[in-house]
Amino acid sequence: MFRCGIAYPRCRWIVPLLLLFAIIFDIIAIAATSGWVEDKDAKSHYASMWSQCRGRNDNWECKSLMEFSWAQAVAALMIIGLIILIIAFIISCIALCCTLNISLLPVIGVLLFITVVLQFIALIIYPVRFNDLIFEGHYDYTWAYGFGWGATILCIGCGILFCCLPRYEDELTGLAKTKYIYTSA
Repeated sequence: MFRCGIAYPRCRWIVPLLLLFAIIFDIIAIAATSGWVEDKDAKSHYASMWSQCRGRNDNWECKSLMEFSWAQAVAALMIIGLIILIIAFIISCIALCCTLNISLLPVIGVLLFITVVLQFIALIIYPVRFNDLIFEGHYDYTWAYGFGWGATILCIGCGILFCCLPRYEDELTGLAKTKYIYTSA
């Protein structure tokens, strides 16, 4: 993609693909039945966005976290962020892949930054409030929680790209003249 700069026509396909990866990461984080929090070695306590389970061996007692208002807020923010991300992905496919509609790119960038804010709040609330529930031991935030952060980081990067791409309309359309760094005399 990089060779003395960005190959802008490829951005038309790569940026929506990155949004698709962000959607997949978000779905993994939201749908995971474990993997948000685990005690050391995951032997007696683990949790997802939806529930927490305590026990040993095959004796696990699971309780819903949805009885807590903070957990409901985390779930709502993550799901609303996912919905906005899906809308941004659809608009980006229309704006970049089907036709080149430069005026939609800043709108997509704003939608992505809204998604970032929502998911950032959710991903901060969860560990702060979950730590109030536990009093003993060492806990790790694991793979599914990491997928939530991965989706958020992808949204930050894509949001910046979507806000910057309108400046390079000629490069995106392929109408720009080639700029050479070195010219022979």
